[in-house]
Amino acid sequence: MNAPFRRKEDNRLVRGRGRFVDDEGGRALHVRLVRSPYAHARIRSVDVSAAEASEGVICTLTGAEVAALTNRFMQIAPPPADQVIDYCMAPDRVRFQGEPVAAVVATSVALAVDAAEKVRVDYEPLPVVVDAVESLRNETLLHEQVGTNESWGSLFEWGEVDKAFADADTVVTIDRLKFHRFSSTPLETYGGVVTWEASGRIDMLCNLIQPGVAMKFMAPALSVSPEQLRVRTQDIGGGFGIKQNLYPYLMIAALCSRKAGHRPIKWIEDRREHLQGSAHGNERTFLDIKVALKADGEITAVSATHIDDCGAYPRYEPLGGVIWSQVAPASYRLRNLRINFRQAMTNKCPVGPNRGFSRMQNVWFLERVVDICAHEMGIAPDVMRRRNYIPEMPWTTPNGCVYDSGDYAAMLAMAKEMIGWDGWIAKRDAMRAEGRLVGIGIGTALDSGTNNFGQSTIVNPKSGLSGNSEAANVRVGVDGSLTVIVGSVPQGQSHETVAAQIVAKELGVPEDIVRVASGFDSERATHTSHSGTYASQFAVTSVGAIHGAVEKVRAELLTVAAMLLQKQRSELRTGVFGGVAGVGTADGGSHVSFADISNLINTKTAGLPAELEDITLNCRYVYRAPFQLPDPVRKYGNLTLTYAAQVHVGVIEIDPLTHNIHVLDYAAVDDCGRVMNHTIVKGQVIGAAAHGFGAALMENLRYDANGNLLTATFSDYCPITMLNMPNIRYGNRESPSPFTYNGAKGMGEGGGGPIFALSSALQDALAASGARLNQSHYSPSDLHAVMTGAPARGIAQVSATRQRPV
Repeated sequence: MNAPFRRKEDNRLVRGRGRFVDDEGGRALHVRLVRSPYAHARIRSVDVSAAEASEGVICTLTGAEVAALTNRFMQIAPPPADQVIDYCMAPDRVRFQGEPVAAVVATSVALAVDAAEKVRVDYEPLPVVVDAVESLRNETLLHEQVGTNESWGSLFEWGEVDKAFADADTVVTIDRLKFHRFSSTPLETYGGVVTWEASGRIDMLCNLIQPGVAMKFMAPALSVSPEQLRVRTQDIGGGFGIKQNLYPYLMIAALCSRKAGHRPIKWIEDRREHLQGSAHGNERTFLDIKVALKADGEITAVSATHIDDCGAYPRYEPLGGVIWSQVAPASYRLRNLRINFRQAMTNKCPVGPNRGFSRMQNVWFLERVVDICAHEMGIAPDVMRRRNYIPEMPWTTPNGCVYDSGDYAAMLAMAKEMIGWDGWIAKRDAMRAEGRLVGIGIGTALDSGTNNFGQSTIVNPKSGLSGNSEAANVRVGVDGSLTVIVGSVPQGQSHETVAAQIVAKELGVPEDIVRVASGFDSERATHTSHSGTYASQFAVTSVGAIHGAVEKVRAELLTVAAMLLQKQRSELRTGVFGGVAGVGTADGGSHVSFADISNLINTKTAGLPAELEDITLNCRYVYRAPFQLPDPVRKYGNLTLTYAAQVHVGVIEIDPLTHNIHVLDYAAVDDCGRVMNHTIVKGQVIGAAAHGFGAALMENLRYDANGNLLTATFSDYCPITMLNMPNIRYGNRESPSPFTYNGAKGMGEGGGGPIFALSSALQDALAASGARLNQSHYSPSDLHAVMTGAPARGIAQVSATRQRPV
C-alpha cells in the first residue's frame, strides 16, 4: 500500500479542472456584507434605503431582521457563558472589527459592492479590550448579561505537584510567554452557494469542513430540522481547521435566499474579509510559570496560568480549553502538572480550530520551558530532551491519555544525523567566533488524532457530544466497478487516492476500477454527527469505516460466489481472475466476476434464492472509536486515539543589520504510524512545515489598542510562499499504532514543528546575551527590539533557584 502511486485527484486538480465553490452558481444572486469598522460599538441605526434603490439590488438584510428571524447560536460553555448572545449578524452591537451588520443582494458582485457602500450605519463607539489578561479584569464587558469576560476556566491538576517542588534540586521561574495569533490563509477563502428552497430544504454548496457539528449549530438557529439542511462540498482549496467556522455566513446567505424569493445566493469572501472576520488561531499567554527539576535536568513538575484569547464570541470554544490537555505533558514523561486555564473574550475576531488546534500552543509552551531550563542549567538542548522524553510506549499521561506508539529519542537521533549535528556544532562555534549570530534548535511536535468529543463534558457536564465516528459506503456496480463514499471532507489530503488504495489492496483488485466519490453530501446518508475532516482523523475514522464497509462487501461477494460456484466460502478469495475482478478459488480454476455477481443481485432478481435476499452489495459501515467518557471532576480519561509525532532540527543565522533570520539547514522527521502512501505523507509534512515557518517568521495578526487589525491584507500579513521556504531534509520513522486496524495514525498537523524549532534556535543564537525569548513570532522588528534592549519586549524574566547543592 505504500508503493508510489499517482494521486487520483491529480488528473483534475493539476490540470486546473477542479470544481470549487466559485466555479458554481452561474445563475445565482450575489451578496455583499457590510462590516463594522469598529471593534466595539452600539448600533444606533442602519439605513438601507439608498442601497435598496440602487441598480440591480434585489433585497437587503439587517441584523435586526436576523434577530427577529433566528435564534441565537447555542453555546458549548456552561453558565454563565451560555448566556452569550451570538447571531450570524450583529443586531444592536458589534464586538469585533469586521463583524457583519447588513447584507446587500444584487444581480452581480459589482452591483452588490456598489450598493453596500450606500448603507449608512450610525455607530456609538464603546471602550475596547484587546488583551486577554486585561479582559479578565472585567472593566469592559463584552456581554453584560454574562457578567464576566471569562468564557470558561478551571484548574487542571494531576500528580503531587507540591511534593515535587519541595523535593526539587532547582526551581526555575519564568514570568511570561506568549503564543501569537495567526491563521492558515488557505488559497480559497470562505464561500457558499445557498438556496432556501420553497419546499423548506436549504441547499448549501460550500467549503465547510466539519458539517456534522456545524449542522448542530445552524439547525436550531434557523428553527429547522437538521434533516432539512443539505450540506455539500466539492473540491476545497485548503481548510486547515478554520473553515469549521463558516456556518454563520452560510446562515446569512440562507436568510437572503428566502427573502429574495428562494433564489440561490452566492457569497465569496475576499481576502480582507477573510483576515478580518473568518477565524483566527488561538492566542495564548502563559504566566507565573514554575518548573521543578532534578540536578540532572529531569523536569518533575510544572505549574502555570494559561490565559487563552477566544475573541468576541466563543462559537466552537471553549472546547480548546480542554483539547490542549490531549498533549498535557507534550512529549515528556512529566507526571506532576498544575495548570490554571482561563479563557477570555476580547474585541477581536473569534478564533477557530487552526492546524494543531489548542494543542500546538501547549506543546510550544513546554518546548520553551525545556529550552529555557536547559540554558539555565547549562545542559545541551538535545541532552535535555533525551533526559525528559517519554521512555516507552504505550504511555499513559497523568490525565489518562494513552500515547499509542513512538520513539522520540530515536527520531531526534535521526534528525541530528540528517543535518550533521556534530559538524554544525563545530561550525556554529567557529562562526560565533567571527561575531556571527548562529543558533541550533530542536522542536518536538505531537499530532493527536481522532478527538473523543466526550472531553466536552469536562467543559460542560451537560454536553450532548461524546466519542467519535465516521461512515463509509462501498458498492459493487453492475459492471463490476467499485464505488466508495465516505463522510470526510477532503481539502487536499488525497482522500480519494488513499480510499482507492485501501479498497483495491483489501480486495486484491486494480485501483483503476475503484471510484471514490469526491466531496461531501449530507444527502448521501454516508455521514454521522462527527463527520468532517479535522483533528487528523481521516487515517483512523474514515479509513476504519472504509475497511469495515469493504469487509461487509467481501462477505457478501463470497456468499453469492459460493452459491454460484458450489464452493465453501473458505475456499474462495477476491482478486483478479483472467484479467477481471471477481471471486474464485486460490488456484483460479473456478471463478465468477464481480459484474456477474452484481447483475444477479441487482438486475436478474427473478427467482433469487431466499438466502440471498438480504444481499445488497451496497454496504454501509460506521466506525466508532473505542472511547469512554472521561471523568469530568478529575479531568481524566483518554481524549484522543492516536499520537503522531515530528522532530524538527534547524540551524539559523540572524543578520545583525537587517535582523532577518536565515535558515541554514533544516530536517524534519515524521512518525505517523504505518505509512499508507509515502508521497502523500511527505507532502503533508512539507506543507505543514510551511505553515510553521510562516507563523514563526512572517505571519502575525496584530491589533492596535482600538481593535483595528493592522495586518488585514497580504501587504501587511505576509503569508509564506515557495520563495520563502527553506530546503527541508525529510525523514520518516514508522511506529505502527496498536489502536488502528492497519497501524496508521492521523497526521498533518505538525505545523508547530518549525515554530518550536525556530524559537529554540533563536534562543540558542542569542544565548550569550542572556536573553530568554518569550514569543512564538519574531519579525525583524521584533528581533531588533530584543537585540537593542527595548524594555521588556520579547524577553522573559527568568530566575533559577538552587534548593539543593549540585
